[in-house]
Amino acid sequence: MTATSAPVFTGVVPPVATPLLPSGEIDHASLERLVDYLITAGVKGLFALGSTGETAYFTDAQRLEILATIKSAAAGRAPIIAGAIDLTSARTAALARQLVAAGADAVVTTTPLYTLNSVAEHAAHFRTIAAAIDAPLWAYDIPVRVHSKLSLDLLMELALDGTIHGVKDSSGDDVGFRRLLAANNAAGHPLQLLTGHEMVVDAMALAGADGVVPGLANVEAEGYVRLWDAAERGDWDAARTEQERINSIFDIVFQPKGLSGDATGVGAFKAAMHARGIIDHATMAAGVQSLDANAVEKIRGILAAHELLPAGVSA
Repeated sequence: MTATSAPVFTGVVPPVATPLLPSGEIDHASLERLVDYLITAGVKGLFALGSTGETAYFTDAQRLEILATIKSAAAGRAPIIAGAIDLTSARTAALARQLVAAGADAVVTTTPLYTLNSVAEHAAHFRTIAAAIDAPLWAYDIPVRVHSKLSLDLLMELALDGTIHGVKDSSGDDVGFRRLLAANNAAGHPLQLLTGHEMVVDAMALAGADGVVPGLANVEAEGYVRLWDAAERGDWDAARTEQERINSIFDIVFQPKGLSGDATGVGAFKAAMHARGIIDHATMAAGVQSLDANAVEKIRGILAAHELLPAGVSA
C-alpha cells in the first residue's frame, strides 16, 4: 500500500484494553463501551491487540473477536491499527492477513518472538509481512518484550523503501527516539512516529512526535486529548500542567506490589476502569494474577483525589 493511501495515526491513539468476564471470556459489552468512551473523549485512532490489550494471552480466534468488536463499536469514527505479534514471519503474516480481512486499517508488528535473528533477518521479516498484506505496516519497537532494539538505520531503510509507514516506540530510549525524529524529518517525514512513553508526552510532542499511545488513556482519555491539543496550539505551559496531572494519576501503576509487569500495569488500568464504571469487571487474562484488595483500595483513593470516581461513589 502506498504512503498516500495509508491512514493517518496522529494525536492520541490509545492501546485498547480487553475487558473480560469473570469466566475469562471477552466482555464484548464493556469493550464496546470502552471504545465509545475513547472516541467520545476525542482520541484520533485506536491501537488494538497491543500489550495493554493482553494480546499475548489470547488465541488467534479471540484476537479476531476482539478486533471485530472494536471495529463495530468504532463504526468508522477512528482508524484502527492492530497488532500482529507472533513467533515467526510466516505465523505473523498469516495473522496479519486475518486482521486486515477483519477490518484493521493498518498492522503493527514486532520482530519475531523467541527466535534469535540478525538485523538482516529482522529486515526480511518486516518485508515479508508488508508483502503479505494490503494495508500499511508499522514497526513496534519494544525491546523489553522481544529483546532486540530496532536500530535507526534499519527503521529508516524500511521507511525509505516503503516497507513501513510508521513506528510505535515503546523502547524507553528517548535519545534514540529523538534521533529517529531528526532522521525522519531529514528524509521528508516518510514515517508517522508515535511515542509510548506516556509520562513525557509533552516533551515528545515538543520534539516532534506525531502522537502518543498511552495505556492510561483507557482510564482517563480526556487528559491526554487536552495535553495533545495544547501541544498542537503551542501552549506548552498548559501541556506541561496537564502532563503533571496525568503523571499523578499514573501513580496507580505503582500501587500493586510483588506482581509481574503484565499484572501490575494492565491490572492497575483495569482496576481503575472498573472503579470508574468504564468496564464491568477487572478480570485479568488467564495466567495473570489479579490485584489484591489493598492495591485496589489505593488505586481508588488516587482516583478519588482527582475526582475521577462516579458521582456518589467514594474511595
